[in-house]
Amino acid sequence: MPLSLEMPTSKIIANWKNNVFDAIYWLEGEEPFYIDQVVEYAEKKLLTEAEQAFNLSIFYGKDADWTQIVNACKRYPIQAEKQVVILKEAQHMNQIEKLLSYVEHPLSSTILVVAHKDKNVDGRSALAKALKTKAILVSTKKMYDSKLPEWVNNWVADKGYQISPKAVQIIVDHIGNDLNRIQNELQKLTVNLGDRKKITEDDIEKYIGISKEYNAFEFQESVAQKNFPKAIRMIQYFESNNKAAPIQLILPTLYAFFSRVYAIYGMGTQDEKRIASEIGVSPFAVKNYIAATRHYSYSKVENILLLIHGYNLRVIGINDAANTDADLLKELVVKIMDIGSK
Repeated sequence: MPLSLEMPTSKIIANWKNNVFDAIYWLEGEEPFYIDQVVEYAEKKLLTEAEQAFNLSIFYGKDADWTQIVNACKRYPIQAEKQVVILKEAQHMNQIEKLLSYVEHPLSSTILVVAHKDKNVDGRSALAKALKTKAILVSTKKMYDSKLPEWVNNWVADKGYQISPKAVQIIVDHIGNDLNRIQNELQKLTVNLGDRKKITEDDIEKYIGISKEYNAFEFQESVAQKNFPKAIRMIQYFESNNKAAPIQLILPTLYAFFSRVYAIYGMGTQDEKRIASEIGVSPFAVKNYIAATRHYSYSKVENILLLIHGYNLRVIGINDAANTDADLLKELVVKIMDIGSK
């Protein structure tokens, strides 16, 4: 079969379900979620349980030697049409370039799946050049934060459920850019819904443990609206519930929020649909950003971004004299809202 192919992971799995196989699948890059999907399917579903006993070999890059991988790949399947060889955490493997000889002359009865996470193979190397012509190559990139709400909505819809816009935002702002963890939490939700098909903020609180009132999204809203009493109440809650929204979560989300507010000033429009599209947020969330432009001027938003950056340094111990996270957050909010009043 002619190779030199690059395709999404969903296409690889769809081909496997239709008994269409290639000899080598090389999965690399920054987004582990899609790599894990392919590896899990290869490990659990390409072979029957009976076939796995003799025809499934799994190696880990840190412990594996390239000769072990090549020798395993060159074996013939036992009482099966195919054998599967999986190399996990390949980015930690010494002398990985030694796999070149096998990549150039693979065995058609072996399916080799390589998970090379966090980075890509050096594109100048002979191995990289061979992979482009001899393997199914998947290069993943970390999903943009602005795409996370859409990803959540699509995942939920694909499973036959609906989710409220606020519930989406609470999940995304609390968990951040971790697709594996988001999926795990969504699976937990759907299992507990019973016959219901609509996921609400109450479900998020009950089954994931994220308060519908005290979370990163609501905190952003309080700052955007310059609602000082609400912001302080939330900080007091965070202080008593350390896992609710740690400052290491709050500061990046707050910085991202004001970065988008900053971008709005360059658009010259108040059209919500256009703004939502341009800054990459849902129509539900865009109102907070527009509200912030009414409370904080362009120059003041610039100052706020610098201020948040400074407090981020203080959180990691730079230019700070052992203040608690709650103290730092209260001080930051006071200064943000003071900046906004000048």
